[in-house]
Amino acid sequence: MKKFIVLGVLFILPITIYIFFASGKDNFARLPVLNEGVVELNNFKTIDGASVALTDHITVLGFFGNNLEETKSYAFNLAHKIYKKNQGFKDFQMIILLPEGTQESAKELNIKLSEITTTENWKFVFGASEEIQKVFNSLQSNKSLNGNLATPYVSIIDKDRNLRGRNDDEDFGMVYSYNASDIAEINNKMSDDIKVLLAEYRLALKKNKATRKI
Repeated sequence: MKKFIVLGVLFILPITIYIFFASGKDNFARLPVLNEGVVELNNFKTIDGASVALTDHITVLGFFGNNLEETKSYAFNLAHKIYKKNQGFKDFQMIILLPEGTQESAKELNIKLSEITTTENWKFVFGASEEIQKVFNSLQSNKSLNGNLATPYVSIIDKDRNLRGRNDDEDFGMVYSYNASDIAEINNKMSDDIKVLLAEYRLALKKNKATRKI
């Protein structure tokens, strides 16, 4: 009898688990995809000349323009309220697009940020003005860059280069991006939305592992 019980567990239990994952519906909240096909950052380089990519990363994408003295407060807010909380997650990164010629200002800001947290996954990248505008336009958001190629609004991009956000927010309706100058907004709405996206990928990873074991 014990032998049959053991055999039953060995053969029936894996099949049951497989059926559960294959056909079961989960009600886990997912962060809506608002737009697809955000332009890849092929024409941008870091201070050290390294390439960067949106693909296969969970990215907070910002545009801080050619006057970092005016926009550095956005970086400090994001460092405290978003980056420090999530920098330990695999594939999470913060990317700030800047025009060519702002490298020295970016170096100075990076030094100040390193006093707050490690900046391994925080990347200032540089490109031509038209390339910055091209990436921004691909977001298809309801915001715009100012004359300095800057905006306080930052976006969440998933591993497939899709823009994520909210489509039924109680305050704004559609939320394509988050105001980095507003600590309450990034500490509440943006922080919560990143948690949802990270949890979505963790759940998918667990399901893939379970399927492989079966």
